[in-house]
Amino acid sequence: MHQRLLPFAVAFVFAGCGGPTGDTPKGPTDLRKVAPGELRAPSDFAGIQDTRARSQALFLEASRVLTHPRCVNCHPNGDIPHQGMNMQLHDPPSVRGPDNHGVVGMECTSCHQDKNQALTRVPGAPHWALAPIEMAWVGKSPREICEQIKDPKRNGSRSLDAIVEHSAHDALVGWGFHPGADREPVPGTQEQFGAIVAAWAESGAECPAEGARP
Repeated sequence: MHQRLLPFAVAFVFAGCGGPTGDTPKGPTDLRKVAPGELRAPSDFAGIQDTRARSQALFLEASRVLTHPRCVNCHPNGDIPHQGMNMQLHDPPSVRGPDNHGVVGMECTSCHQDKNQALTRVPGAPHWALAPIEMAWVGKSPREICEQIKDPKRNGSRSLDAIVEHSAHDALVGWGFHPGADREPVPGTQEQFGAIVAAWAESGAECPAEGARP
């Protein structure tokens, strides 16, 4: 995941005693277990009866993508991209530049083309660049990322509908699911991620509690 975004926890509190049978609402520990490389479907959250809690849980699921190094590396909290699963600073040295595309003579597209390069192992996707500094995710919690994503002053003036569209169809977002070489992809597929983000928006676009993690 990189610029514009787009880019996905909550301490859930479920109130009430449930329905007439005495059943309690489904909590986060009751969600279907998935492998680290999988994403849950929106239907997996249907048992969370409280709409606000369900929306928070959905963003928590989305944040499994948003907080993955594949996404966070291009959402740095400074002017230097990160790379690798350990998020080391970009090598060779490169900087953000005035428009997030690098500086003259060292633009991002000097090396990164519009697709992954198999022989050189250089990753690539259309519009390769850093996310604006207003969308820095390095060191941010899921709640902080959620608030950034929803804020038109920081998200490129995007509406919730535009955020859903960006998540589900943008090619640069999609690179995180197909990073090439032996790089670990973000969980799930872009279609699944888009569905989770859409369900989050439709359920009120609630942000998780501070301190909650995917």
